Amino acid sequence: MQAKKITDDLSVSPQLSVADVAEARSAGFRSIMINRPDGEGPDQPSHDEIKTAAAAAGLSVAYVPVTVAGLGPAEAETFRRDLEALPKPTLGYCKSGTRTAMLWALSEAGRRPADDIRRLAKDAGYDVSSVLAASSTNGATATGGSGGRHDIVIVGAGAGGIAAAASMLARKSGLDIAIIDPADAHYYQPGWTLVGRGVFSAAETKRDMASLIPNGLKWIKEKVATFEPDAKTVTLESGRSIGYGKLVVAPGLKLNWAGVEGLEEALGKNGVTSNYRYDLAPYTWELVKGLRGGTALFTQPPMPIKCAGAPQKAMYLSCDQWRNVGTLGNTKVEFLNAGPVLFGVADYVPPLMEYVKAYGIDLSFGHNLVRIDGPAKRAWFKATPKDGEPQIFERSFDMIHVTPPQSAPDFIRSSPLANEAGWVDVDSATLRHTRYPDVYSLGDAMGASNAKTAAAARKQAPVVAENLLRDMGAISMSETAVYNGYGSCPLTVERGKVILAEFGYGGKRMPSFPKWLIDDLKPSKAAWMLKEKVLPKVYWDAMLKGREPMCKPEHKALEAAE
Repeated sequence: MQAKKITDDLSVSPQLSVADVAEARSAGFRSIMINRPDGEGPDQPSHDEIKTAAAAAGLSVAYVPVTVAGLGPAEAETFRRDLEALPKPTLGYCKSGTRTAMLWALSEAGRRPADDIRRLAKDAGYDVSSVLAASSTNGATATGGSGGRHDIVIVGAGAGGIAAAASMLARKSGLDIAIIDPADAHYYQPGWTLVGRGVFSAAETKRDMASLIPNGLKWIKEKVATFEPDAKTVTLESGRSIGYGKLVVAPGLKLNWAGVEGLEEALGKNGVTSNYRYDLAPYTWELVKGLRGGTALFTQPPMPIKCAGAPQKAMYLSCDQWRNVGTLGNTKVEFLNAGPVLFGVADYVPPLMEYVKAYGIDLSFGHNLVRIDGPAKRAWFKATPKDGEPQIFERSFDMIHVTPPQSAPDFIRSSPLANEAGWVDVDSATLRHTRYPDVYSLGDAMGASNAKTAAAARKQAPVVAENLLRDMGAISMSETAVYNGYGSCPLTVERGKVILAEFGYGGKRMPSFPKWLIDDLKPSKAAWMLKEKVLPKVYWDAMLKGREPMCKPEHKALEAAE
């Protein structure tokens, strides 16, 4: 087997033998794409033989046979659709690998810059220039060049930005939408908690951005520098100016690793880790597996942060592993939380405290991490006693899981769109800006008081889509869509059980399921299955595709909502 990597999701190879299939599985591939028609060569195994071997190895298979003469847009679209449905990473093959590389190039044409496509293929040893020259550009277009104007401009192609775009297109096709984001990759960040427990691999949480941008969008692969809402323009770091009719702001938030002295240098070694970074979540699992006793610290900075339960999720799952292997009794576990309470919704604290007691966790509230020395394995926390002056407390550790301080991105905080705290200033119900009626926001950068979670963005997307399109006159609605503050935090208290916290504005519990199925105040195997098996599929195949089960917005009369 001679696999050559084109992207994180796809590698290509010359003809595979039946024996190569098991090797592909050992190499970490989760699926096979077959592009060579049966019967081309006398010693060529049929696709059925490969499929049988793949099933035995636990690999999924797609069969999209093409000849060189038959390479065209229709075949490329079939390839793209079938590849998208396969578990990643995928190993594709034909006789030499060239047809697979060309199909990939055609399927990406218009979705990412042609120079990027040529470079990625060339790095793998394939020349795809000929098919690119003849290709059409019907998909999302990644652009450079001079400025322009679009009816709708979306800043950010994370969970909120793509979900909002897909939600709009599900309601009205043919919209003129541009989405601005420089990233090559898109991450399912809720999965990183499970990467840190060895349930998922990191690769399962990552996909090429180009594969997720909805068809028909213009993808501007740059960074935003400033907003000029009075002129209805966005300026990019390149100096280009993009005009808009409506603007959706969804850039996510800033993880301020530099906000803790010594942290950036310490991460990834000497027992210092964080599930808040794709490349570090596997190190969390490495540390958890290797710890045989000592001191394990888990930190939480001041609010707001994305997924407020994530710091303690990492702690519970680590303790569960140590309990399973018999080392928990040798391990001092401490949760150092800058805030005053274990969890912001009081109803969920009692069931969480049962696990705190069972695992023997020490709770230290009002303790904010300010400095760390990785080689010395020491950390310093600033704490203010109720009746005293701020003090610095020192802790030694064998392992420390750090949640970094977080804020709105710098280009948001310094913009006219920001509120006093630096977040995008919106009406908490309509998600429309309080001062600029052509601007909407959702996701982590949005300044309402809801929890910053992917579940929140999923509920916000149809609210933004309906209200924005109604304002444009693209759809007819007599009432305004309103967001009720919904957020969800599946608290992974042990491997196999989750306390499914669901809540809205003001900490009001908002369970989605009947109690006989999932009691939100009790650890549940069903909620774990939701977290591990269902929600990733909902994210990739529904939320980012404009499919919105259990997401219908509430509506109010225009006068009441505005």
